[in-house]
Amino acid sequence: MMKDLEIILENKIGRLALLGQTLGKNKISLEGGGVFQNGDHSIAHFLVDDAERASFVLEEAGITVARINDVIIQKLRQDVPGQLGLFCMRLADANVNILTQYSDHANRLVMVVDNYEAGAKVSKAWMEEWW
Repeated sequence: MMKDLEIILENKIGRLALLGQTLGKNKISLEGGGVFQNGDHSIAHFLVDDAERASFVLEEAGITVARINDVIIQKLRQDVPGQLGLFCMRLADANVNILTQYSDHANRLVMVVDNYEAGAKVSKAWMEEWW
């Protein structure tokens, strides 16, 4: 099951390279994500299949994994403008706060939310309505 790794990287040359090489050597593929600079550190979020193993090998390499998060992976209709806003409003209406959002390599929306169970219900209903 896909999970999000929340990673704290020192904002130094070569840290993302170390992350990528470490996962690659261990045959762990990144399926989506991004890195966002925040002062002396960067916060990275990456989608992986084997989050526990990925976390272990990164920690062994000296890279801090802050958290492993469950994710909502949502397909949106690219032919219908406004899908992101509509879906996010459904989450808001269900009192679900989006903590992190990015896309995966299959052009699906990936979200870490503050209430996974409620978010998953919204996602399921969305899929039944739109697909």
